[in-house]
Parts: sequence; structure tokens; C-alpha cells
Amino acid sequence: MRTALLLRQTRVHFPRLDVGQIRIRPIEKGGSDRKFYRIHCAADQMLILVKYNLEREENRHYVHIAQFLAKNGIRVPEIYFHDLTEGLIWIEDLGERDLYSYQHESWLVRRAFYESALDEIIKLHSLPESVCAEMKQYLPAEFNAALYRWEQKYFFDNCLGRYFSVSESKRKELAALPGLREIAKHLATFPRVLVHRDFQSQNIIIRSGQAHLIDFQGMRPGLAQYDLASLLYDPYVDVTDAERDELIAYYRHRQLENGIAINGDFELKLRLCAMQRLMQALGAYGFLGLVKGHKHFLQYIPNALSSLRAVVATIESLQPLVSFLAEV
Repeated sequence: MRTALLLRQTRVHFPRLDVGQIRIRPIEKGGSDRKFYRIHCAADQMLILVKYNLEREENRHYVHIAQFLAKNGIRVPEIYFHDLTEGLIWIEDLGERDLYSYQHESWLVRRAFYESALDEIIKLHSLPESVCAEMKQYLPAEFNAALYRWEQKYFFDNCLGRYFSVSESKRKELAALPGLREIAKHLATFPRVLVHRDFQSQNIIIRSGQAHLIDFQGMRPGLAQYDLASLLYDPYVDVTDAERDELIAYYRHRQLENGIAINGDFELKLRLCAMQRLMQALGAYGFLGLVKGHKHFLQYIPNALSSLRAVVATIESLQPLVSFLAEV
């Protein structure tokens, strides 16, 4: 959609805006099929405009999810107007400083932002089932064994296959490891909470020192450890083992304050979810970089693969995969 038409639509829906100096510019963000624009009218008049694909079901539910999160005290952008017919959403502009942009600051600075992000995701993970039930019709399929297996296959096909050119026979051999199938089945046995699904540094905006969540349209029932792994094993940012341990301890402490018991299998579930998340991310980088033409995603493969090697090495049932990844 041409920017002139987008500006015209904005003037129609927001007649009180100062349109004398109105400017619009695209925001290059991730590998989404959605288009983002920053609309600048005056010093105190800024909006974000989202143009989404009408054919993708989850895009239409973004507004419902945003309103649900805000109603439950989770910091997200305010929705100003939604044009269902055109697939346009005008939302609050929270600024350009995401958690990723602070990666070179000292840990003393970053830790406060990470803790703020964990505070927000804990609010989501702590919502009672009765509250979450109202969102069921707007959410994608829950995490189950089939979805975990899909993430594994996504990695073998798009990272090992497309990027590393590993033969189909070898990929099938590795994907058929009983340990991988058992992990998918095991993770699917646990009770689920609502999870963000893409809780990483570029989807956390820092405004006035506080974290706000964005890109939450993939929210669904799953394991809290999946979100935690997404943040702590984020390929975009180097998080040291010591920093990771501090944040895990902070998350556990805050959950205990909420009366949520952290049982003995917490660490195991976190490692298994980290494996799943890293496989999903590596598959996405291969697909987005080599199929969709977003080449910049390929630069994150080494960091993600290094983390995956370290995580898989702790899982006894996956030794053949450990040996293979050591040689990639």
C-alpha cells in the first residue's frame, strides 16, 4: 500500500492530528509479513501504523490480544484504531529503544531492564485458567507434541538442509532419534500457561526504564520455560552463564512470591525448551535468509548454533546429535 494512501487513511481516522508537517517512514523490522510505519505529525504526536496480511489468521487477532494483555496489567502498546477491512492498525509509539539496543551497556544497566521484562512475562504466566479461557478463540494452536516435532523438523530442513547442505538421508537419521520424539512427548505432558512465543530482546521495548511487550500475536498456551529460554538463550544478544543464572534466580524468586511453586524439574524443562526454541530460531534464520531473502538473519546462525550445542550436550539421550553438531 502506497504511503500517500496510508497518510490519507490516517487523516480520515485521526482528524485532530496536526497534519501540516506529517511524515511517514517505513520501519524495517524482523521477518514478519507485516509492514510497520512510524507516523510523525508533531513533537508530541507520534503513531505506529501496522499493515498486515488479511490472509493470515493470527494477524487479525493482534488487537484482541493487545487489549486482553492491557486489561490484565501487562504493558503493551495502546491500540488507537483498527481498520478490519484494510488490515490497518494504528498503535501507540513506544519509541525505538528495545532491549537489544542496550546489549553493549554494562550488566548493571541491562539487568534492571531484563528484570522488568521478566516482571511483565510473569504477569502473563500467572494468569489463572479462568481468565485465559476468554482468549481461546483468538489464539493459535497450543504447544503440543506435534508442534515441538514441527520445530525440530524446521531446524533440520531449513538450517541443516538449506544453510549447511546436510544430506536428506543424514537429516532424516538425526530427526528420527528416539530422544527427540521423547522430548516432544515429555514437554507436552505438563500443564500450560499463556506464553508470548517470541519473547526475545527485539520484542521488548524499554520506555522510561520499564519493559513493554510487542509482537505478541503468536501468544498461545505453552510452558513458561519456553519464554524464559527465548530471552536467556537469545541469539541476538550475548548473555553470559553468570547473567543467565542471575535472571533464572530472579524469575524463580518472583514466582515464589506469587505463590507458584518451582519444582525440581524446572531446570530440565528449561533446558529442553531452550533446545526447542533454538531449533525453531535456527530454522527461521535459514528460511528467512535463504527463502525470503532476508540475508541479515544468517549472521545469527553461529551464535544460535553455539548455544544449541551447549544445551544439547546436557541431554543424555541426544549424544548422536551432540557429536554431529560438534562437526558442523
